[in-house]
Amino acid sequence: MQVNSNLRSFSVVCLSAAALFISVAPLAHAQLEGSKPDANLADHPVAAIQDRETPAERDARMKWWREARFGMFIHWGLYSIPAGTWNGKQIPGIGEWIMNNASIPVAEYKALAPQFNPTAFSAHDIVALAKSAGMKYIVITSKHHDGFAMFDSKANAFNIYAATPFHRDPLRELAEECRKQGLKLGFYYSQDQDWTAPGGSAYKTGNHDSPTHHWDKAQDGDFDTYLHIKSIPQIKELLSNYGDFPSVIWFDTPTENMTPQRAAEIVELLNQHPNLIWNNRLGGTYKGDTETPEQYIPPQGFPGRDWESCMTINDTWGYKSYDTNFKSSETLLRNLIDIASKGGNYLLNVGPDSHGVIPAPEAERLLAMGKWLAVNGEAIYATGPTLFGAEAGTFSGTEKDREGKPKFIPAWKWRSTTAANKIYIEIFDWPTGGLHFDKLPRKVTGAYLLADASRKPLKLVRKGDGLDVELPAKPLDPVATVLVLTTTH
Repeated sequence: MQVNSNLRSFSVVCLSAAALFISVAPLAHAQLEGSKPDANLADHPVAAIQDRETPAERDARMKWWREARFGMFIHWGLYSIPAGTWNGKQIPGIGEWIMNNASIPVAEYKALAPQFNPTAFSAHDIVALAKSAGMKYIVITSKHHDGFAMFDSKANAFNIYAATPFHRDPLRELAEECRKQGLKLGFYYSQDQDWTAPGGSAYKTGNHDSPTHHWDKAQDGDFDTYLHIKSIPQIKELLSNYGDFPSVIWFDTPTENMTPQRAAEIVELLNQHPNLIWNNRLGGTYKGDTETPEQYIPPQGFPGRDWESCMTINDTWGYKSYDTNFKSSETLLRNLIDIASKGGNYLLNVGPDSHGVIPAPEAERLLAMGKWLAVNGEAIYATGPTLFGAEAGTFSGTEKDREGKPKFIPAWKWRSTTAANKIYIEIFDWPTGGLHFDKLPRKVTGAYLLADASRKPLKLVRKGDGLDVELPAKPLDPVATVLVLTTTH
């Protein structure tokens, strides 16, 4: 994982004071329910499944993923041993990039493997945490850019099974637990960058030599050799050795080395697994299934495309011992609601330490999210995006973002998600009195609060095309109380 400095990041802003009513008006260009992804018409050397499946086939393949809305990302590897510090110096940047950012020689980095013995790792506990958090799937780093495989790989010995005293396959254990506990499992795999295999790609950092951007002669070699003796064989292992998993393959950081012809060799493997979902980071002009905004939430989602915001709980993906800048559970929940309201999924990261334990502050926040979802999950899972749109915020008429485009100014009073006969209004800023709708996209037949077990009807007052919904004096949840409007088309 590497954060793109050009990507926009949005943070929760101070909430405005509650008004007597929140006025709600539909937006003409809001996302449409049931919109289909654009067909991938690229002229590929090998047609991917996305190039030739029908819209109905795609809908069936993507169904579970679209309904899930919330998943756990796990970045875990040898980098959890230095935990952000090398030779007594705290290394700037994200934890899993320490080899690159500190220009660590290959031999020195590989020497970490005999020290890696994460005996506190429990697949059961991690899957149980994800389930308690309300997450529906897990994606774990099977090999990050450092080249160390977190599974039993016969293709290359630099892996957790063969090169460490741990001598276990965490992916196999996670697969068994996901089956038992009812979650899907996906594998992240760095197909292009590999800093310990001769010929693997590297992104430029500091004064690393061009054009390879290597910093150690041991990294030099032929990319095609790397691709054929390590990358593709390991992808074959991941696709073949874990039964009905992976459900997802999550590629990352393709360079110019990943040409359409090289990517096509990987696509041939992916095509053998017709239910597989994979992202837009393979390279070689293949669009995959999902857009992957990193560390930000797009202002209006990606209409017509499946998408997933991957984000951290603190500032790093891989574990750093001194990164304690944890987002609040309130911020994380509002991110989830915001993403769901725009038709996306939230892939929220945890970074286990070198013992295999997820840091307590991360686990605590996930459990808090799970408590809210246990009551209000109906408003998130298997829902469609908002039928309104303006509630998310507005584009500034004067301020510009890093790309020179109008800056998006988020608003944090409420969001909305939809189901076949319901509109959910997730209210952050509780109004005094009630909600006023200037006009509604559907006919409203009733209203109640989702957290009210009695489903007590709320009073509706119709005024021409408008509607007022009377609310109690206080919210039922301090983060977000969900108003349910029952509707007919």
